[in-house]
Amino acid sequence: MSKKEQQHSGSMSPNMQQPKPKEFKKTILRLARYLKPRTFQLVLVVFAAILSTLFNVISPKLLGDATSSLFASFTKGTGVQFGFLGKITLILAGLYLLSAFFTFLQQYLMAGVAQKTIFEMRQEVNEKLSRLPLKYFDKHPHGDTLSRAVNDIDNINNSLQQALTQMITSVITILGIIIMMLLISPVLTLVVCITIPLSMLAVKLIASFSQKHFAEQQKELGSINGHVEEMFTGHQEVKAFGHEDKAIQQFDKMNERLYESGWKSQFISGLMMPMMTFIGNLGYVFVSITGGIFVLNGTLLVGGVQAFIQYTQQFSQPLVQVAGIANTIQSAIASAERVFSLLDEEEEMRETPADVDLAALSGDVSFEHVAFGYDKNVPVIHDLNLDVKEGRTIAIVGPTGAGKTTIINLLMRFYELNKGTIKVGGMDLKNLSREQARSMFAMVLQDTWLFNGTIRDNIAYGREGATDEDIIQAAKGAYADDFIRTLPDGYDTILGEDAQNISQGQRQLLTIARAILADPKILILDEATSSVDTRTEMNIQKAMNRLMDNRTSFVIAHRLSTIKDADLILVMKNGDIIEKGSHDELLRQNGFYADLYNSQFSQEEAAG
Repeated sequence: MSKKEQQHSGSMSPNMQQPKPKEFKKTILRLARYLKPRTFQLVLVVFAAILSTLFNVISPKLLGDATSSLFASFTKGTGVQFGFLGKITLILAGLYLLSAFFTFLQQYLMAGVAQKTIFEMRQEVNEKLSRLPLKYFDKHPHGDTLSRAVNDIDNINNSLQQALTQMITSVITILGIIIMMLLISPVLTLVVCITIPLSMLAVKLIASFSQKHFAEQQKELGSINGHVEEMFTGHQEVKAFGHEDKAIQQFDKMNERLYESGWKSQFISGLMMPMMTFIGNLGYVFVSITGGIFVLNGTLLVGGVQAFIQYTQQFSQPLVQVAGIANTIQSAIASAERVFSLLDEEEEMRETPADVDLAALSGDVSFEHVAFGYDKNVPVIHDLNLDVKEGRTIAIVGPTGAGKTTIINLLMRFYELNKGTIKVGGMDLKNLSREQARSMFAMVLQDTWLFNGTIRDNIAYGREGATDEDIIQAAKGAYADDFIRTLPDGYDTILGEDAQNISQGQRQLLTIARAILADPKILILDEATSSVDTRTEMNIQKAMNRLMDNRTSFVIAHRLSTIKDADLILVMKNGDIIEKGSHDELLRQNGFYADLYNSQFSQEEAAG
């Protein structure tokens, strides 16, 4: 699709309003379903956390017993019981070692759970992207889609790896400490537990305020990614038209919005830790005063108070940890909402391949009363009727927005018709699966697409299982073999980013070689020579003539001099065919095509 027609189809700007986030609880439950297949590993994580916490929780009680023993030895004059203290020291050393081992085991298991879960989520997103229709990519900035598929999933990964482990440990620690507190003194436990509702209320209130800002932060991050991707992709045009300052101003506005949502979310969620610390210190004060009273009246040993004070400190620590990771969890939920929003997008319906021998179909193409619009209320094609016999070359010309590229999109079933039928070899394309329909076509476009890999791999992309001999023959057919062999590594030359180590014309020859290798029934050439110089165009034209020989071809071109030999030229305007015929016939009609051709011819003469 051309850039103009993308705009016509409703392409969104990066800072356009995104869908509202889903409910917090609903997103958590959906995220939990990804962990369900690893229930056994999670049970082991919880088991390891219980043991690790148990050994840590017992330690203050043993230290309290040691303190009580020392206190009694001095108050009663019985002497220090070194044997008892030595025994406690050995037990504590063993407990700390076991706690460290089970903590390591917990982290090891959780790393596997997190990475496997994210692996499956990435796979699901990647497969989803392959099933999304072209209209989705026309209406969503590429940077935002990439942000969802990469940044948001990485954010979920970090949260699973860190926050979930800390959450499990914190909950088990809190339960273990409460049990030990009850064994020492139920009354002091009640004093400490008064702070729990206050802590939970603080977490709930702060989370409710910060969640919307985290969702806004992720949305703005996607917007700024989309803008950066757009500006760097078109950096030549930006510089050529002197729009650097405007691009910077747009970036600054987006960056400002990201800053606003970022600092608000971080500041509000950051209030949790000082609030939890303050509430925990209140509990510590209450325990110290009440415990001192109990020691004085003989209700509790001094070692019990010491152990209880340690438990109070340990009790507040996991609560503070929960508060500290709350912002991480909220950020992960906001990311999960964006990922799930992508996964919930309407996708192309799954189709069963028709039981048809595609090789037996002819290359005849017919359009019967075809009507289409990217927006159903704004038609681009009104009532198109066309019959093309096998082996003929059909050129399509017309002003921007006339519907030229739209015809190609409909042939390739990138979009579905609003009305009418398109047939190839007498077979309605709707009766074929999209894969079957597209397998009959090969495209050579103005914007050449080559991936980061060898020249051999890029040509082989045209047909699965192609041999080296097939690849070389295709390159020779495209007049690309000569320049390939002059490269230092020949066919093994690595094409870097955007294939900048070869010229535009050479890139185009490689895409033609790829199309030759595909050996399509129908060929589509979309302004394939508009980006190269005249001399290179001649070589490309020879390669394309060989490729089009005895093959049904649709050619879209701005340079009318390149389509003089077409069997039929269609002149389109506002979605309708207003003229058709051969080059000479259209010139004799002295209509729209003649005016367009004469205008270009006079411009070329002036340039010459």
